Amino acid sequence: MHWVFDNKISFEKRALRLFKEQSQKCLPYHQYLNFLKTDIESISSLAEIPFLPIQFFKTHSIITNGKKPAINFISSGTTGMQHSQHLVADLSIYEYSFRTAFELFYGDIEKYRFIALLPSYLEREGSSLIYMCEDFINRSKHQQSGFYLNNLDELSEIIKEDKPTILLGVTYALLDLAELGPFQLNNTIIMETGGMKGKRKEMLKDELHQTLSNAYGVDLIHSEYGMTELLSQAYSNGSGRFSTPHWMRVFSRDIEDPFSLTNNGKTGGLNIIDLANIHSCAFIATQDLGRVYTDQTFEVLGRFEQSDIRGCNLLVQ
Repeated sequence: MHWVFDNKISFEKRALRLFKEQSQKCLPYHQYLNFLKTDIESISSLAEIPFLPIQFFKTHSIITNGKKPAINFISSGTTGMQHSQHLVADLSIYEYSFRTAFELFYGDIEKYRFIALLPSYLEREGSSLIYMCEDFINRSKHQQSGFYLNNLDELSEIIKEDKPTILLGVTYALLDLAELGPFQLNNTIIMETGGMKGKRKEMLKDELHQTLSNAYGVDLIHSEYGMTELLSQAYSNGSGRFSTPHWMRVFSRDIEDPFSLTNNGKTGGLNIIDLANIHSCAFIATQDLGRVYTDQTFEVLGRFEQSDIRGCNLLVQ
């Protein structure tokens, strides 16, 4: 286990130590800090750490000096758009992160039949989500665990079998499957991720979850929050708020002043520290809009319409 995962050390100490390392060893981050005229040695708290804008993953190779990528994860998106790339130097770190985080929230994967309904991800190369789900499928050791692409009729019969199941699906595909219902699933966790991908009209989160709850006969809809640029995931058990593993923390930045953090519960841009990003950059200013609360849970409200937006033209779901 790498020291960043050691929760006997405070999160702040781990983060500051990794910040000092990455400020020197990750060239794009080093250059960004120089541009901001950051006095690296004077940084002594989490609130003082500058966060790298996430769009740097589209334009630069974010990797520790001297490291070679074991794999290159590539973000999803529409044809013609520029994709983010995450050069991962050590796959064992990613595997430790996603396995341990899942177990923290849901227990041993072997307890579940794990079904992945991720057509838009399966149809392209380099998805970190597919890599994670493939590992879960293999470790679940259940004959019916697997990826389901266009065989929704078969899947609609499989999920009716009363077995402990996690059905993780991109949102629009879960809605497609729901139309073959209604179902009454007693031992199944429905977990949505990834949005509509241009396949369906966007829906408000509450409306979406109510629609899925009614269709599948479950009380709550879980959610997975992750992205190409992160090697960790946050999970929501249906409360509308996401929780993170102990090596990940989310902050809210002021919409008008991206270098200032906001008060708890106030809407702002989401900044993330993901200590699993050991060999890239752990300090990322995302394009997501949300709120962070005193118990360190957070909710996602939507996205900034443009990467350089500060206070106007926000696209909120």
